[in-house]
Amino acid sequence: MALGDAILACLTERPMTGYELAKTFDASIGFFWKANHQQIYRELTRLRDRGHIQGREVVQSGKPNKLVYTLTPEGRAALRHWAARPSVPASIKDDLLVRLYALDSVDIEPLRTDLMARLEHHRDRFARYERLLNKRFPQGTASPADLGKLLGLRIGLSHERAVAEWCEEAIDALSALSAGADRGKVVAIGDGQRENNG
Repeated sequence: MALGDAILACLTERPMTGYELAKTFDASIGFFWKANHQQIYRELTRLRDRGHIQGREVVQSGKPNKLVYTLTPEGRAALRHWAARPSVPASIKDDLLVRLYALDSVDIEPLRTDLMARLEHHRDRFARYERLLNKRFPQGTASPADLGKLLGLRIGLSHERAVAEWCEEAIDALSALSAGADRGKVVAIGDGQRENNG
């Protein structure tokens, strides 16, 4: 997926200014596709040059005029074409997981500290998803137009819960390993066991 596709998807909700699009990225679609404000403004220019969006200047008194962007028929066709293609599962690139892979050769305490910070990050995101779900979909139901948003929030909530639980499990395992100070011992993980061959 390209940033332009995400912007076209945002504009299906309603016409927006560049600032409103950036805020939408910060509060919703940005959970799944990251972009900073400068990237969004650059992409808006490219989409306009391709004819996928059009900007309408709105005159404001006491403030600078603003451009409100809407999808063109060509933009809607481009979005439908993109949405009809198969998706590509996301790949993980996580330096923490690589460090855990080499656990026998690295210091445990920095990893535990990193995991505790990750745990807080994912707990915070879980709470944010939960607030959004309770605010926008208090009954757990959505109109056909908002069903995709509800499903996205639900997978976000599930993901953050699962990662927070994994962080807790990893912290416990590293704590047990650190307390024993014997990297050759067996450490219990969840329902099974893992043997460290150090």
